[in-house]
Amino acid sequence: MENLITDEALSWIGKSDSIIEVEVSRRDIIKYSLATEQKQDKFLKGDEAPPMFVAGLSREIVSLEELGPDGLAPTNFGPRLPLKRVMAGGVTFNFFRNVEPGDCLVFNRTLTGIAEKEGRTGPLIFVTYLITCKTKNGDSVLEQTQTRILR
Repeated sequence: MENLITDEALSWIGKSDSIIEVEVSRRDIIKYSLATEQKQDKFLKGDEAPPMFVAGLSREIVSLEELGPDGLAPTNFGPRLPLKRVMAGGVTFNFFRNVEPGDCLVFNRTLTGIAEKEGRTGPLIFVTYLITCKTKNGDSVLEQTQTRILR
């Protein structure tokens, strides 16, 4: 198997993207709760956000024309890699506290791993990120591990 991952690419391990801060309003929680057909009053009244509310909260808002073929906004965070087709490789969540209206959430994404493997149809590159979400006061809200597979 040829080595597709350069030393320059490996030097990205441990680097973090720009910090993103998001203020959560009761209205945001209510809109999300209605859109995702929540049933519990605490969500529908905006007293507390459903757990998955934070999953995409730190994503940049872009027009439809700016979305990539995978439906996501393009990102400039990470090394240039020779394989270009990106697939979801899995996500795990660890929730520590509920999100409430008025919370100011701070997101940080760190590249934690790059590995090459041989698949049935050729080489694959696995890129892993750790996304942390804390309140502005430092209380942990969420840790998300995200893996992307390039082929």
